[in-house]
Amino acid sequence: MRPTRSSLLRAASVAAAGTLVAGALIGAPAQAAPSPASPDAAATLAERLGDRSAGTYADASGKMVVTVTDEAAARQVRASGATAKVVKRGAVELNRATAELERSAKIPGTAWWTDAVTNQVVVSVDSTVTGAKLEQVKAAAARTGGAVRVEAEAGVLSTRISGGQAIYAAGGGRCSLGFNVRNSAGTTFFLTAGHCTNIASTWYSNSGQTSVLGTRTGTSFPGNDYGIVRHSNSANATGNVSLYNGSYRDVTGAANAYVGQSVQRSGSTTGLKGGSVTATNATVNYAEGSVSGLIRTNVCAEPGDSGGSLFSGSSAVGLTSGGSGNCSSGGTTYFQPVTEPMSVYGVSII
Repeated sequence: MRPTRSSLLRAASVAAAGTLVAGALIGAPAQAAPSPASPDAAATLAERLGDRSAGTYADASGKMVVTVTDEAAARQVRASGATAKVVKRGAVELNRATAELERSAKIPGTAWWTDAVTNQVVVSVDSTVTGAKLEQVKAAAARTGGAVRVEAEAGVLSTRISGGQAIYAAGGGRCSLGFNVRNSAGTTFFLTAGHCTNIASTWYSNSGQTSVLGTRTGTSFPGNDYGIVRHSNSANATGNVSLYNGSYRDVTGAANAYVGQSVQRSGSTTGLKGGSVTATNATVNYAEGSVSGLIRTNVCAEPGDSGGSLFSGSSAVGLTSGGSGNCSSGGTTYFQPVTEPMSVYGVSII
């Protein structure tokens, strides 16, 4: 059954997003200070420990784990209410390993991130990285003395995936709306992927391109993967995400992702899918260019889901960027943290 024009307008007003680079949430409601063992508090503690920590993650029970390189740091972590795990490598050594990959392995089809659980940097290679390219990646990993491991990624890394409710670019192309937002003056916009907003300035709620949603006011890709479009009619902007079962999830704010976090993604091709965060601050080398600071997940996505919403409970987390695989065999999807464009553009969730 073809959707009605009114349902398309409502659909196009649904939100979606991403996480990682923290930014000030202008206009966001004040929140109580986090508990000692909350994800934010654990991340703050790891940052304060500097090279004596190599990141945080949530264990199978949901308790936050802070990695440390010595027993004195472990005592500080335990005193905060989090679990300490003593590891071999600190932040400086892992950062050196990442820098080696930046210098020697920046090849389309590769991605890397820090795995706090194994205390290594992981570099994944998709099916296009073979022969001399694969040997180049392996050689770079070998120079780090065990700080880097190489993994195969199913399929081909690509930005050609979408999410949330469908939005259509002038001249052709379909993506998904991320989250609806407003600035301090009350002007309404929506966020989506930058590789989407790069291709057109005018966006529509229908494939026939007769109902204008809005006009692009900012875009950033590669490097980042976010863009912002000003609504032509503020009545189109609502603060929820489609669950693709006739109901919607209210989104009341934004949050940073953490490893082990349970998340869901809404997309116009594959609907609602769920999974968990497997890494933060990942770098992905797409054919169109490299993007850093991404959230890596085991949530699947397919063409037509780009720009769509990643959320956890009532919190916006990310914007669908790209990935590999599909929703039949499974795959990996990367998301732009939503807090970064919110800070850059001075907007808050509606």
